[in-house]
Amino acid sequence: MPELGINIDHVATVRQARRTNEPDPVWAAALAELGGADGITIHLREDRRHILDRDLEILRRTVAVKLNLEMACDPDVLEIACRVKPDQATLVPERREEVTTEGGLDATGQRDRVAEVAGRLQDAGISVSLFLDPELRQIETAAELGVDAVELHTGQYALAKPGPDQQSELEKLTTIAAEIRKLGMALHAGHGLTYRNVHPVADIEAMHELNIGHSIIARAIMVGLEKAVREMKRLVT
Repeated sequence: MPELGINIDHVATVRQARRTNEPDPVWAAALAELGGADGITIHLREDRRHILDRDLEILRRTVAVKLNLEMACDPDVLEIACRVKPDQATLVPERREEVTTEGGLDATGQRDRVAEVAGRLQDAGISVSLFLDPELRQIETAAELGVDAVELHTGQYALAKPGPDQQSELEKLTTIAAEIRKLGMALHAGHGLTYRNVHPVADIEAMHELNIGHSIIARAIMVGLEKAVREMKRLVT
């Protein structure tokens, strides 16, 4: 069964709306762990719009499960990652004007830069995952770069209308997932997954890790974070 990583960025988004000290993503991480989370995911953006350096520093000292740092191929964030040493770094694209990450990283088009950043991270003892669209060339590039895992971007699947359209997107994910496994990388997935659509993705053969944020934090507003995590955990196991 796949591990469940909880993205707590939106907790920090609420805090930063008032530039205050609550709600604290560090507290949210502890509650997520109590709910059964296998990992905590945060995205340290170049503009620090939600997660702050302070959050990463404290979470590295307090999180008992896997700490997964999403990051762009940015020199400043790279230096921080190599110093703080999260368990895993997931390289993602980043644009300041986007609300959330839109689309996968172009590892093929930015091969040299991605290779440099991934190499630095691995030399620091950090496992590296690339957040990629389900496209064969991108997956082949990831394998050639020697990264540890690929996180499939499930956004198109999540946006597809239930029925034939969604099934078609699921089949694309399943086909590329088989290639990821064949090329010797761990299989991760995330983006837009909800309580309603997660089960078929969790059932893909050898799915190792799912990273989910918005849907869980949205439910947590109504039922509490620990319960929201437990509910999702039941769906993916």
